[in-house]
Amino acid sequence: MKRFCDLGCGGGAQSFNIMGRAAAISGSGIDISERAVRLAEKNAALNGFDYKAVCGDIRNIRDCFSAGSFDLVVSNPPYFPEGSGKKASEPQIAAARQESACSLKDICAAAAFLCRWGGRFAIVYRPERLSELFCAMSAAGIEPKRLRLVLKDHDSAPTVCLAEGRRGGAPGLSVEPPLYIRQEGR
Repeated sequence: MKRFCDLGCGGGAQSFNIMGRAAAISGSGIDISERAVRLAEKNAALNGFDYKAVCGDIRNIRDCFSAGSFDLVVSNPPYFPEGSGKKASEPQIAAARQESACSLKDICAAAAFLCRWGGRFAIVYRPERLSELFCAMSAAGIEPKRLRLVLKDHDSAPTVCLAEGRRGGAPGLSVEPPLYIRQEGR
């Protein structure tokens, strides 16, 4: 059975999307918010998923999971450095938007710790920070392997990028065709 971990799982939406598409997979998630972890556990139970959510700090990942225990690690982390981007009044929303609870470097280090050798790390991130992302992945021992830009339509700039790396992977990046949110003519 394949195992994955969602860093900053929130209520589990990303995790349950993966579990709904893959057979014979079990998941775990970690989030700093107790409320989010309870919601993820409730959602897993309602949907019959083999999923365990842990309340913990990604920066202390060693306290929550064993090294190399996952085939896949995923994350949709905060996109903005602390003090930038749109300010949120609620602390939980602020932590999801800005790197106040963990940095990109922390996310990549946690992913490298959790991934088995040859395991994959998939992340949703901002295209304007792509250089930082690839540097942080490489510094953590995760070689960027695939990149796909997400655009609203054919006339817009990318809003996010989907990147995947392999722990201990050899150099070589594949850039895939863009993913368009809206079809032409719609």
